[in-house]
Amino acid sequence: MQHVDAACAGCGVKLQTENADKLGYVPQQALDRTPVICQRCFRIKNYNDMSGNTLNQDDFLKLLGHVGSTQSLVVNIVDIFDFEGTLISGLARFVGNNPVVLAVNKIDLLPKVTNFNRIVNWVQRQAKEFGLKVVDVVLCSAKQNMGFERVIESLDKHRDGRDIYVVGATNVGKSTLINRLIRDYSDLDAELTTSQYPGTTLDLVKIPLDDGTFIIDTPGIVYTHRLTELVNKQDLNKVMPEKPIKPLVFQLNEKQTIFFGGFVRFDFVQGQRQSFTFYVSNALSPHRTKLERADELYEEHKGELLAPPSREALELLPKLTKHPVRIAKGKLYDVSISGLGWVKVNSDAGADLVIHVPKGVKVAVRESMI
Repeated sequence: MQHVDAACAGCGVKLQTENADKLGYVPQQALDRTPVICQRCFRIKNYNDMSGNTLNQDDFLKLLGHVGSTQSLVVNIVDIFDFEGTLISGLARFVGNNPVVLAVNKIDLLPKVTNFNRIVNWVQRQAKEFGLKVVDVVLCSAKQNMGFERVIESLDKHRDGRDIYVVGATNVGKSTLINRLIRDYSDLDAELTTSQYPGTTLDLVKIPLDDGTFIIDTPGIVYTHRLTELVNKQDLNKVMPEKPIKPLVFQLNEKQTIFFGGFVRFDFVQGQRQSFTFYVSNALSPHRTKLERADELYEEHKGELLAPPSREALELLPKLTKHPVRIAKGKLYDVSISGLGWVKVNSDAGADLVIHVPKGVKVAVRESMI
């Protein structure tokens, strides 16, 4: 039995040939490949097959605990479509005096007419509210290869010969960005495993750069408050938009309800007639009804008219729970639903809403983004 003393080039976990059920397993005959990747990464890469090995937040923060004592540049990748859900809220405690660049991914999903300068200003204000000081905010799209020159420029400017730590929640496009950095900064052939399923990277992966420093890829944190972490594979493709969103505008009277599949129910309980814009995946079809009929409609039609999810998938999801939301007068607000998108309240007249989402999914009110 050959002793393996190497780490997987995809997820950084220590390789072993003994036990196929344990992390880091690699069949003996695969050891000759370069780069060597564990069976789990091989499967993710070639079959999009995902095994459930992920880090919870405590383990992740332990891993990050030493960053403050290093001389590094920290890049936090966030998803513009789930800003509150993917910003690492405790980051400020761990980075010490190291500069932080926020790389805001998936901007290709915003409606075509979006003013990107306004988005940058909005992100800076939001980060400040979370207590995170950032040296730069860069908008990009890993998938469409937009804005990467700006990301590289920003890193060059703020790096000062230091290592780069890349942190982010699962599904924010971290591996795609790192693969781009590897291409720009080193002559390595190795690429990280990219997958749309959470938790692909399990340990710190150190990627040597040509100037003797490293890119350090950290595992994606699994935030269970995001709807994307709760749904099955088929529904993940419907919940996570692929193309730019076409916002849906509804003029509503009080006591009206809108369902988006069986995942979300939006009740306009009280307030003057006004319009609401929904920024969610266009694969989810809306269904409008009267508030008094909403419970009955849900019971009768969930999993069929109100789908996704199917009835079977619904059984595995936490039950819908209510989040009463009071929108104050005088300012424009969004209600964000983590892992799904957000609703913009288009009037400053105030409103009483109730948002029903699977138990545990985070609902937040914020200053309007667009």
